[in-house]
Amino acid sequence: MPIRPATADAIADAAAALREGRLVAFPTETVYGLGADATNARAVAAIYEAKGRPQFNPLIAHVADAEDASRFAVLGPEAQALAAAFWPGALTLVLNKQPDCAIADLVTAGLDTVALRVPSHPIARTFIRAAARPIAAPSANRSGHVSPTTAAHVEADLGAKVAIILDDGPSPIGVESTVVDVSGSQPALLRAGGVTREDIEAVLGTRLAVHYGDAERPSSPGQLASHYAPRTPVRLNASSARPSEALLAFGPVAADHDGPSINLSLTGDLIEAAANLFAALRRLDAAGAATIAVMPIPEAGLGEAINDRLRRAAVR
Repeated sequence: MPIRPATADAIADAAAALREGRLVAFPTETVYGLGADATNARAVAAIYEAKGRPQFNPLIAHVADAEDASRFAVLGPEAQALAAAFWPGALTLVLNKQPDCAIADLVTAGLDTVALRVPSHPIARTFIRAAARPIAAPSANRSGHVSPTTAAHVEADLGAKVAIILDDGPSPIGVESTVVDVSGSQPALLRAGGVTREDIEAVLGTRLAVHYGDAERPSSPGQLASHYAPRTPVRLNASSARPSEALLAFGPVAADHDGPSINLSLTGDLIEAAANLFAALRRLDAAGAATIAVMPIPEAGLGEAINDRLRRAAVR
């Protein structure tokens, strides 16, 4: 399975492969996505097979712009305001389907809603336009495992199950998109992510309800109880690490530790920490420690998304 620099020729080849029903991994500003033609149920089924992903867990479909989104879903006033503020970007909107929505039911797990995003990464946007299809794309990793922020992470997890991996270096944000449900009477936060709740509420002029969901029947990607998980058990809110543990530290006053240790941000910068999170978990997972001890992360701004991923990683 080739990793290819995301040149014009590679993007054209990837678009052709996707239209043929094959899987393509591509960079976005959040994490690397595992893409399939969202209108081709057989191709979408290959995503579930490659990831070992439960078929009841919905997928996000990536589209070129808000006009493209309106072909598949109904964008009411709140959705239009959020799209104007945050698209292209790290925000996914859960919307009511158009009656003639061409996106396969397997993408939406049989729901009457569809999750759509317009990514801001230039390679992702070029790829979507070249493919001329909505692209269903969860994170390009084994289901429940740590999300991929480099092409090498994708290759390590998915082996020969992907036709092409478009490589454009590390993902700049490093955590998945925020998911907001605007299909009902009150907007609701379904998953914290790369756009903060505070910024969304400022656009809407109201507080978001928070519905992190039923892990048995998720209404959005990222709502499974155990998700983003390394093989090594995770211990949260650790003030220090035991001799047998690896340490995931945060901030300038980190616990002393002689074993494997990575600091997400020495300066306590949550943006830097988010960008480093998944790569750090993967490195510590490979260190052979009995447990990964995680120092506390502030529950503010992007810290909400980081802590959501860490809590799900800790579920065994």
